[in-house]
Amino acid sequence: MRDAAELAAKGAPHGTVVVAARQTHGIGRHGHTWHSQPDGGLYMSIILRLPAHGPEVTLALGLAVQEAVSNLVSADLRWPNDVMLNHRKLAGILVQAQAGALIAGIGINVNQIAFPDDLIGVATSLRIETGRDIPMDSVLDRVLAESLRYTGKTKPEILRLFDERSTYARGKAVEVDGRYKGVTAGLDPNGFLTVRTATGIETVLAGGVREIS
Repeated sequence: MRDAAELAAKGAPHGTVVVAARQTHGIGRHGHTWHSQPDGGLYMSIILRLPAHGPEVTLALGLAVQEAVSNLVSADLRWPNDVMLNHRKLAGILVQAQAGALIAGIGINVNQIAFPDDLIGVATSLRIETGRDIPMDSVLDRVLAESLRYTGKTKPEILRLFDERSTYARGKAVEVDGRYKGVTAGLDPNGFLTVRTATGIETVLAGGVREIS
């Protein structure tokens, strides 16, 4: 994302993309690290110049990744920034405002065949799920095209699509940052997740939302 931010500061246009074969300092939300195997994943940062920045941008990018891999797998979306497959993480998204633009960092597990012990059962890849090597360029092209298409949609349309395409948005038993448990009850008008708890409706502005049984 640093290289993309430098390009943005120099006036690089909307849709400029920076791609890495491997990340050495990959980050996720709340400072979490992102496992990066050489030539296994797709790591890209897209410069977005949009009129507004709210949670809907991250949701739109999740929809874009879901659509981009739809010819290979049927992925799910976990609010706000995870693309899931068989309850394991396939891709993650991080959007930051830098240098007068939005920098959208997207990491997708494409051709990994194994993960560290602490990620077994947590992460997966397109290759693991399909049993075949996936051309990286084809995934890159589709993700970029769909990212520009979905971030161009209106907020109400993005929220509606996310609600429709995510099994996590409604009726999912979850725990939020270990603080409380409840059942997801859809998105509010700003794109934040609502959770019905024993004491009422909670709005999740940030934090980790994990499915529970």
